[in-house]
Amino acid sequence: MATASVSAYAAATGAGGEAAAAAAAAGLSRARARARPPPPRLALLSRSPPARWVSSISLRRGLHLAAAAAEAREEEGPAWVELEPVGSEQQFDRVLAEAQKRGVPLVVLWTASWCRKCIYLKPKLEKLAAEYYPRIQFYCVDVNAVPQKFVNRAGVTKMPAIQMWSDSLKQAEVIGGHKSWLVINDVRSMIEQEE
Repeated sequence: MATASVSAYAAATGAGGEAAAAAAAAGLSRARARARPPPPRLALLSRSPPARWVSSISLRRGLHLAAAAAEAREEEGPAWVELEPVGSEQQFDRVLAEAQKRGVPLVVLWTASWCRKCIYLKPKLEKLAAEYYPRIQFYCVDVNAVPQKFVNRAGVTKMPAIQMWSDSLKQAEVIGGHKSWLVINDVRSMIEQEE
């Protein structure tokens, strides 16, 4: 049947009638569409699920658990806290003075836009900042955006560097040249020792 349709299509195109060729092609596609059964996945989607599946799903219980989890997260505090950027030495001095006045230590991440480890470490430090949110403030300094004199003043030699500042003085430092989870553990122990 398909060869007869194909030969009819060839005869129509050979005769030069474009309308006849289009009609023959349309006839060919209609013949193929009638011969094919529907794909099995469409047939599966058209069926309704068995009643035993529907009766075993409880939306109220799921909504209740989701609401309880959301309330627990609100009581715990934020999931992450964005590191506040510091763009100049004067701004850093203001931040240090404010923290000294309130008696709050600072954790400062010294990073660079080209440093891959810095990029990987920043979101993990934002999660860590959420754990210590009201007690400790976290800041971020891009060494490419500030003067070199400011970077030298802080004693930054390697990237990423995480420093703990208290009473306007650098108290401790962690150099983040290894796996990020190890760096986070080192930062956590640095914070615990200083508190």
